[in-house]
Amino acid sequence: MENYFGINYEFEYDVVLDRIDERLACNRPGYICVSDGVILNTVHRSAAYRQVVQDSMFCVCDSSYVPLYIKWIYKKEHQQLSGTELTRLIVESQRYKMAFIGGDQNILTALQAQLTKLNPAVSDMLFMELPFCHVADFDYTDIAARLNAYSPDIIFVSLGAPKQEIFMHYLLPHLERGVAIAVGAAFKFHAGIEERRAPEWMVRHHMEWLFRIFQDPKKQIPRCFWILRTTPGILFHEWNAVRHDRNAMSHSRKQ
Repeated sequence: MENYFGINYEFEYDVVLDRIDERLACNRPGYICVSDGVILNTVHRSAAYRQVVQDSMFCVCDSSYVPLYIKWIYKKEHQQLSGTELTRLIVESQRYKMAFIGGDQNILTALQAQLTKLNPAVSDMLFMELPFCHVADFDYTDIAARLNAYSPDIIFVSLGAPKQEIFMHYLLPHLERGVAIAVGAAFKFHAGIEERRAPEWMVRHHMEWLFRIFQDPKKQIPRCFWILRTTPGILFHEWNAVRHDRNAMSHSRKQ
């Protein structure tokens, strides 16, 4: 696990699975954040939300830009692991008993049909629709009771950032076991309705944000505004801290 921009990241899929298996083996519930530009931005605007993210097991790097920032500032190579890709890989692995919560019933029904093609066992797994309400107004006791009765290894959560991370934080004390993973729009992408992911060439050239603006401008434009407004300051602060550490190390060596 490595910390960049105040967020603890795991970048490798195999390491993510190892950490999940370790948590399941000790029978302790936990949650994983899938960190995109919205999470990076919100962590630096809200102390309460920053604590939610820090209380997670770790974050997976969903942003294609964060690896570029790390390369520019730290000269290290890392790769994006999107929530959509992570969901597919875990489902295809056929290693876990899973629950899928969030979205509406139409999306969940289509999602179940599509994921069953990747893993036939998904047809008998738990798909739970959640009501549309403020994150503080969910009946966490009831939701956890249903999950505890089913006892999944993995709980995929799709409510959109930053709501889904706060949801997992509130849900955690009520869970007996399982690792929750917030995967954002992955349900819609895998279901193949309402939204679809950007073409591979756009993802490869870091233009997925533009595709999503055209799909849902009302939601995405405000998000992009805040990201554009705060990211330069975040990058400068990180660069300045790294520069200071390098200068201090150089001075120490000279002595």
